[in-house]
Amino acid sequence: MQYTYDYPRPMVTTDCIVLHGESENFKVLLIKRKNNPYKNLWALPGGFVDMNEDLEAAALRELQEETGIIPANIKQLFTVGTPGRDPRGRTISVIYYTIFKSDMPTIIAGDDASEARWFSVNNLPGLAFDHTVVLQNGIEKILATIK
Repeated sequence: MQYTYDYPRPMVTTDCIVLHGESENFKVLLIKRKNNPYKNLWALPGGFVDMNEDLEAAALRELQEETGIIPANIKQLFTVGTPGRDPRGRTISVIYYTIFKSDMPTIIAGDDASEARWFSVNNLPGLAFDHTVVLQNGIEKILATIK
């Protein structure tokens, strides 16, 4: 059965906060966007959820496509839906995270990422979209959960 509604439908994405190290010295994995919007700016790895795809599966797929990383597990952290956060239209993002405490995984940029690199959370470049706020809020929530 097919349904139609009189309401516009927002786009749904997942973004991943991938951390390495200990809370005092976290490094975060960012990708340099290959395409517009925000071409050549750094961002959290992530992207659009396919129509028949589970949210966590979408987060894992995007993370692997853009960085080559396949974490043992990821956890859902929070959802962001501020209007105007994406110039392509109304977008709701489900934020996931994972922490690598020991070995730093090898990263390989791919798909929509021209580069992938680790940055100190205390020395970040300018970020695309609202990812500066998303990352700040995410780190606060992560620190509250691991203490």
